[in-house]
Amino acid sequence: MKTLLKKSLFMVLLASLSMQAQQDKNPNVIVITLDGVRWQDVFTGIDTNLLHSDYTKDKDVLTEKYVGTSPEENRALLMPFFWNTIAKEGQLHGNRNKGSKVNLTNKMMFSYPGYNEILTGMADDINIDSNDKIYNENVTFLEMANNSEAYKGKVAGFGSWDVFPFIINDKRSGVPVNAGYMNATEDLNDREKFLNEMQRQAPVIWESVRLDVFTHHYAKEYMKKNHPKLVYISYGETDDFAHDGSFDFYIQSLQNTDSLIEDLWKYVQNDSFYKDNTYVIITTDHGRGEGVEKASKWTSHGLNVAGAEQTWMAILGPNVNATGEASNEQLYTSQIAPTVLKTLNMKIDTKKMPAKPFDLK
Repeated sequence: MKTLLKKSLFMVLLASLSMQAQQDKNPNVIVITLDGVRWQDVFTGIDTNLLHSDYTKDKDVLTEKYVGTSPEENRALLMPFFWNTIAKEGQLHGNRNKGSKVNLTNKMMFSYPGYNEILTGMADDINIDSNDKIYNENVTFLEMANNSEAYKGKVAGFGSWDVFPFIINDKRSGVPVNAGYMNATEDLNDREKFLNEMQRQAPVIWESVRLDVFTHHYAKEYMKKNHPKLVYISYGETDDFAHDGSFDFYIQSLQNTDSLIEDLWKYVQNDSFYKDNTYVIITTDHGRGEGVEKASKWTSHGLNVAGAEQTWMAILGPNVNATGEASNEQLYTSQIAPTVLKTLNMKIDTKKMPAKPFDLK
């Protein structure tokens, strides 16, 4: 009888391990957003008109670091990981100079509506018309995955902006979200304890947006410890520095974010759980103006700012067709959510997500 019981328990354990192994073979996806970063900065590098405007305090430092002999050199100086790695091993969409267009479908053209569109696959201009801390009634792909058998308990979100618990609706979705100046909780390692101690000892520039370096390392430590299969990370400094009219800090923050993404990719490529089975999609929640005039002011975005509807995407992963910089196409931000679900091998409800996913392969 004891032998039979042991055999039965052993078979149950094997079945459980087999199911877990099968689930872990499902792809991993990391979605990253850079708040309010223009396509022009990604594809042409530092804007020399803004460099020589009143928005820039130390023109000589930025010139020495980021100005080369061509837009191609400038962009590689500003975002080396994008142009030395993603451009060679993945895809970059949104260079309107080459006819590659990525557009929002929401008409608000500011953060909460933009993130809702990215995460849910649909614009909602009726219910989401402000950046107020209101719990999102729409269901994100994070919540959909967390409600699935394959990804339940393997989803997490991190953001520099303190509105993300509301956008993701952490109460209803059950998705753990660390955003704003929230501390890491539960079974903390030494590094997380250090981050909790340090994040408010560093300069608090905006009470609602913490520095991206903390968001980055909270996410990375959580990934090391828990190995979530679907992760959302939102870096936020760039938009706030732009609103403050500080082109110096906007540019330096963009360069730093590029290096943070490189750091995350190196970790992914050296962790056996993520290596060769992880897709990364990078985008922005909205564009912004091109210059100093009111109708297209660089510090601004929204319905009345020309160019605020223009966004971009970058894609990297094991089976991504390495086409590099795209041309002559039209993509929409709303396509990201169904693309994530398709990559996760999850069913797409076309009534809730009518936008067509794009093929990563």
